[in-house]
This record gives sequence, C-alpha cells and structure tokens, in this order.
Amino acid sequence: MARTSVKVWAPATVANVAVGYDILGFAIDGPGDEILLKRGTSKGLKIVEITGAKGKLPLDPMKNTAGVAAIKLLESLGAEDEPLEMSIRKKMPFGSGLGSSAASAVGGVFAVNELLKTGLSKREILRFAVEGEKVADGAWHADNVAPSLLGGMTFIRDNETLDVHKIYVPKGIQIVVIYPEVEVLTKDSRAVLSDSIQLNQHILQSGNLGGFIIGMYNSDFELIKRSLNDVIIEPQRAALIPSFSKMKEAALSHGALGFSISGAGPSMFAFCNNTYVAEKIVGSAEQIYGDQKIKVKTFQSGINNEGAFLF
Repeated sequence: MARTSVKVWAPATVANVAVGYDILGFAIDGPGDEILLKRGTSKGLKIVEITGAKGKLPLDPMKNTAGVAAIKLLESLGAEDEPLEMSIRKKMPFGSGLGSSAASAVGGVFAVNELLKTGLSKREILRFAVEGEKVADGAWHADNVAPSLLGGMTFIRDNETLDVHKIYVPKGIQIVVIYPEVEVLTKDSRAVLSDSIQLNQHILQSGNLGGFIIGMYNSDFELIKRSLNDVIIEPQRAALIPSFSKMKEAALSHGALGFSISGAGPSMFAFCNNTYVAEKIVGSAEQIYGDQKIKVKTFQSGINNEGAFLF
C-alpha cells in the first residue's frame, strides 16, 4: 500500500571543522529539522506550515531551501505536479552556524524520496539538497548538506562534482557545540575574509588538513590535536564572536583536541576524546557567557553517523 505521509529528521551540522573550509563537515545529535510530508489535494508542492523559525522563513517553496530541494527532485522524476503538502518544524537554533538551511534542504528532498519510494540512494539525491541549500547563500557547496544527509564526517574533494567521501571517526570522539545567542550575519562573516593568502599559510593549513585526516584514520589523538588548528579563516572571524579567545583557551585547558568556529558562527565547537573533557567545557561555557549576561545553548554529542532518517 502506498504511503500517504512520512516524517523525517535531518540533523544539524558543524562545517569547516577548522582546517577544512567548505570541504569538511560532520553531523551531530540533538538539534535538527523535522519535516512532515503528506499527499495533498491540489497539484504541486506546497509548504503549509513552518514552526520554530519565528516567521523568518518563506512559505513559498521556490524561496525555501526545503521546497527547492524537493522540487528539483520532483522535476527530475517528471513528477512536479504531484500533490504534496510539507510542514517544516525547526528544532535547532536559527542562524547559528549549525547548518539550519542545509538541514531543511536535506529534510525536504529526503522526505520526497521516501514518500514516493523512488529507489534513489542518499548519494543520488545529494545534488538536489545542494540545489536547495544554494537558495540560502548563493553558493554551491556541500559541507553542511553532505553530513546532514549521509551522516558522519564528510570530506569533499571537489564541491562542483560532489566528490564526497566519509572519514573514519575514532571511538570516543565527543563534540561540544556552544551557541551564544548573538547575531552574526553570514554575509558579514564572509565579508571579513580576504581573497588571498600567503604561501606559508597555505602550506601550514594543507599540512594541518592532511594531519587531521591521518590522525582520524589512525585514532591518533595527539596528531589530531597538533593538526586541528586553523591559521587562515579563524583568525579573520574570531573577533565577530564575543569571548571567542577566552572560550577557546578554556576548552584547550580542559583537554580539548581542538576548538574553532562552526560554519560562519556564532556557534563554536570543541573536539574532544572523552565525555569528561566535554562536560568540563560545557561548564566553562555557561560560566563565561553567564558572566557577560549572554544567553548560551550547549549541545554535547558524538558524531552522528546516520544522517537523515525516517521516523
């Protein structure tokens, strides 16, 4: 019997991962987007409800990342007139640097794929999710979309062709995401970046990226710690986030393997090798931002290896 409705979950993500600007990302447990899709009565896809976004997201499916991703898949199937009704439930901080628009895009296309039982794999629908994400920032990149859909940590050798690979994650890795509730606009976060870098920066960053990946595959936490150091993007963006340096110093002093900005910010992440270290960092975040009367949310989890799923 054909399904009449589906409910799917698409997780939040951390992109860039310090040393992999636009090419590294991983999914986390906890926050994310819930998409409900059901068969409608009039032709075409309609977004009938959005909750949790404080009215900031459009119901027009051609202006919404979830809608565009879903429609691109429907067009490829010749099913753009399929009567469908979508509800989007945002269950993650909006504009936080945790891949909110990407999670919507992933949820939208994954829901259509499941409801219509297309038989397409997650990798085969990845390009439609990227099409949706492009609506949000105008760029074709999958560093949030790929891990939200596929799960785990993903490395993108080339965004244009979506040459995406999953990276082995050692046992014990714990992530702390710290979200101070301040506004950092993506356009401002990108505007501060220089179009050029020095040769020595490129050499050092390339070494750090390679060292990080080798450290992950070999479960070499000391190599990960030496490598998880962004010498290009983070120094340019750090001033946009209140108390970034103080928070980083605290995280590293507690034993974090690395600490940097999640996506465009203002969220930050700590990369840890056990829950004890993670819990100490959560405590420091609450104290540092509490002292400044800045509201802060923290999320502690392993790396989510499942990605988008039906439930």
